[in-house]
Amino acid sequence: MKQILLFIITLFSLNINAQNTYTELTEKAIKVAQSQDSINYKTAIDIFKKAFKKYPDSINGTGYYHASILAANLKQKDLAFKYLTTLAKMETDEDGFPGWSFVLDDYAKEDYKNLLNDKRWNILKTNALTDKKEFFEKLNAFEKEFFKTSNNNFKTSNNVKKLYQNIKTYNPYLPKQKQNYSISLKINDSINSSYLVHLPKNYNPKNKYPTLIFLHGAVRFSFLEDYQIAQQVLSGWNRYYTKYASLNDVILIFPSANKKYNWMTSDDGFFMIPKIVKQLKTSINIDDNKVFISGHSNGSTGSFSYAMKQPTQFAGFYGFNTQPRLYTGGTFIENILNRSYINFSTDQDYYYPPNANDSLTKLMRFINADYKDYRYNGFPHWFPKFDESEPAYKILFSDLKERERNPFPKKITWEFDDDNYGNIDWLTDIKLDTLTPKKGWHKNLNFKINKELKYNKNDSLVVVNVDKKAFNFPRKSGKVIANYTNNEFRIETSCIESFKIMISPEMVNTKKKIKIYVNDKLYFDQKVKYNNDFMLKNFEETKDRIQIWVNEIILKV
Repeated sequence: MKQILLFIITLFSLNINAQNTYTELTEKAIKVAQSQDSINYKTAIDIFKKAFKKYPDSINGTGYYHASILAANLKQKDLAFKYLTTLAKMETDEDGFPGWSFVLDDYAKEDYKNLLNDKRWNILKTNALTDKKEFFEKLNAFEKEFFKTSNNNFKTSNNVKKLYQNIKTYNPYLPKQKQNYSISLKINDSINSSYLVHLPKNYNPKNKYPTLIFLHGAVRFSFLEDYQIAQQVLSGWNRYYTKYASLNDVILIFPSANKKYNWMTSDDGFFMIPKIVKQLKTSINIDDNKVFISGHSNGSTGSFSYAMKQPTQFAGFYGFNTQPRLYTGGTFIENILNRSYINFSTDQDYYYPPNANDSLTKLMRFINADYKDYRYNGFPHWFPKFDESEPAYKILFSDLKERERNPFPKKITWEFDDDNYGNIDWLTDIKLDTLTPKKGWHKNLNFKINKELKYNKNDSLVVVNVDKKAFNFPRKSGKVIANYTNNEFRIETSCIESFKIMISPEMVNTKKKIKIYVNDKLYFDQKVKYNNDFMLKNFEETKDRIQIWVNEIILKV
């Protein structure tokens, strides 16, 4: 037994040494090829040949890819096709990229420009198209499986309270075959995107799970992805999301955005995250009171934007290296009073300077917001790249574990300048009337930024003096401050034309009259009954099994 064990250990050690040596050779070849001249190309291809011959069991897709490009550049077509054909036949390489993508993706025409007129290229392309079709057929099959549920539909009945309970206990969810799913997302009739769903390893559809949506940065330079590669998404800068989601049984969601359809610079794509949440609630058992958003850079600005504009579905918001302002309208900072935000900032960040973060923190304290800023000194904007960022993720997941949404808050403060965002919890469909004058208490909060960090021509970070405001207010806004207690609502409005109050038995006693005062004037004094059709319609719109509305009251100011 001992001899067998020693033999296995020896083989394992040899395999590791072989892999290390293969890696060293191929990395050397890639480095030599960076000089981009024919002599170095020949040297590099010889190194690849040596690595492939000496360590045949260690050859990977990365090696074939670089070697095939070198051979193509040297016009060694037979060798180039040999390597590329092997690569293209792979279902996926070691990084998760499908083999056909190396032939069909846009960069292939540049990589293999010397092969395009060879008849073997057309054969290779035809085979790749077949493989691509099969790839997406498999993706579609897995997507159908992901969205499959049991036939657990509740029907309208005369017993309204039973219907209410049926919605609360609704669970049509089934076990899943996989841990990672690439799910398609329709943007419009001609454009699609996708997002990755990463489930806990032992996902059980009988249990409700917290869910964290991560918004990536660099939206101006990103693309809407047709599919997601789990190995790519869950590693690298996202490694600590993966690690701590696994430790805490959290569902992770990774959407993709581009310059036009995103969560920061344009309202054209702002619908994506709420739509994804609704989609997910039809297929997996999400805890409605524990859905969160996080992000880095442009993604953290996106997270902040949802906190400011559309927080109803979410329990809390996080951001790494946040620029806390809206690009699509006014930044009404008091809206954070309805939720929470935790920012992880650094002192060497060109995206948002530390002195501005300090001013924001003071403002947040002044309005008594649930806001925290954790500062990490000695790090640039790309903080998640560093292993020293791990403690920040521990803080994030510790907060996520304990925090829950309050679906029926006693007080709401809401300001907006676009009727599309006149919704917050039990106040909905709020409409602006910006022709009327503002009330005295309706004021914009802001602060000055006098220093920023920028990179100079020598790529050094320097302090630059500026004179700017933190927030812009391009349009007139309306504001509502609302409270309720003991079946009585008190609403103060400024520049508001109308709104709706959603009614829940968790908020009021429906057996008694409900009184509503708007600007100290009694507007409503009646009982409100459960409405079956309204309940069902609202649930279809939200898929929320906790924040259930049984009726609504429409009020015109």
